Amino acid sequence: MKYELSKEEMQENKELILELFDNNIKRTGADKLKDWLINSDFFTAPASTRFHLSCEGGLAQHSLNVYNRLIKEIKSEYESVENSPYLLESLVIVGLLHDVCKVDFYEVEMRNVKNKLTNKWEQEPFYKINDKLPIEHSSKSQYIIRSFIELTRDESIAIMSHMGAFDSAVKGGSFTIVEALKKFELALLLHIADLKATDIDEKKTF
Repeated sequence: MKYELSKEEMQENKELILELFDNNIKRTGADKLKDWLINSDFFTAPASTRFHLSCEGGLAQHSLNVYNRLIKEIKSEYESVENSPYLLESLVIVGLLHDVCKVDFYEVEMRNVKNKLTNKWEQEPFYKINDKLPIEHSSKSQYIIRSFIELTRDESIAIMSHMGAFDSAVKGGSFTIVEALKKFELALLLHIADLKATDIDEKKTF
């Protein structure tokens, strides 16, 4: 299945993300982080090469999906964000920015594909990884965010652990993320939100 977001949907996502950012992230350096996002491909990049939302604007859509799922998880546990131990600012940061490691991470190339209707070979664009900052996925997101604003311990661990069993450290036999998900609730909630956004919301909608 090919994913596609309209220009209008992409613009709506951009405006919503920037509104959430402006209304909630008040830390020193937030203005520079916002400028970096605007001047990067954050709002046009795909969320992956082929696994989910592999389309223009996919990363921004996925970021919103994870944020919305995270809010639902918080409300499920505490009835409201206000009753939870987490500030909305923290939820906006980890929900919307957990995958900023994917900024300037993909590039478009062309490949030959056989058209099943015409039986002719045609050129088709596809996304390819071009990692300009070779740091492990979740650690890279945390590194990028912290180059602009301070993060709390909960926020840092949540971002660095959000991949769960899909993280390369786990595949290599490390139990660090397992322990993080046990000891830091925000990390667990973000991981669950990411899974539900990817495997439920994005499969239903896209």
